[in-house]
Amino acid sequence: MGVMNGTCNYILTRMQSAGLSYDKVFQEAADLGYLEADPNLDVGGIDAGHKLSLLAAIAFGTAPDFDGIEIEGIQRIAIDDITQAADMGYRIKLLGVAQRTGRGLEQRMQPCLVPADSPLGQLEGGTNMVVIEGDAVQQLVLRGPGAGEGPTASAVMGDVCDIARGLRIATFGRPAASLETLPAARSSLPAPYYLRMKLVDKPGALAKVATTLGQAGVSIDRMRQYGHSDAHAPVLFVTHKTSRAALDEALAAMKGMDVVVSDPVAIRIEAV
Repeated sequence: MGVMNGTCNYILTRMQSAGLSYDKVFQEAADLGYLEADPNLDVGGIDAGHKLSLLAAIAFGTAPDFDGIEIEGIQRIAIDDITQAADMGYRIKLLGVAQRTGRGLEQRMQPCLVPADSPLGQLEGGTNMVVIEGDAVQQLVLRGPGAGEGPTASAVMGDVCDIARGLRIATFGRPAASLETLPAARSSLPAPYYLRMKLVDKPGALAKVATTLGQAGVSIDRMRQYGHSDAHAPVLFVTHKTSRAALDEALAAMKGMDVVVSDPVAIRIEAV
């Protein structure tokens, strides 16, 4: 698992440190030259997804499968999510996770809440980090710059120098023809989730949402309502561990409710 796009990490950490909106920090990143010509490749999680598919191929000896990755970008992350996650001791990261299971290859690239005191939680600015877990080696952490002209030029020239020296190493550590093809598998591991939404500020609104979550089998761990000056109340839920399928069922049911006035934002909480 890891943070594989320095631009996204710059945007998320800058939002937190400066208290700036996503749009303002996005423009900062563009001015610094951090963004691809098509910015959605960065903020949409596509560039990081490409990297995840290559790392998974190297790690598990499998053919790269970009189409099998569940991808979600950071465009919907608001400054409220950043500050409220910090209140609970978390940081928001665009996190890539790959795991080989009996059902196939699980790959996902999505915003997650991670503990603020973890190595990934402490990662600042345009920096990347990959965490590798193995049976014998336990946990290895690789960290380095992930955005900007210097790191990019260094990586390109490193490859040019290898070619000039005649170094020839199999891209995936083994011949590409020997890579195994595995079916794509959705992550079935339950996890707690952070939910943010706006509700009509009237009696019974919160109860309706809690009932909808309960009917889908989603249990509430914590709930917080923030101050507001209009008729719509910002409400934050943290669930107990649940499956994404159960959460999606609850979110789909909320779309038809008259008390929910904004599309809920759901972010997985990852223990790292």
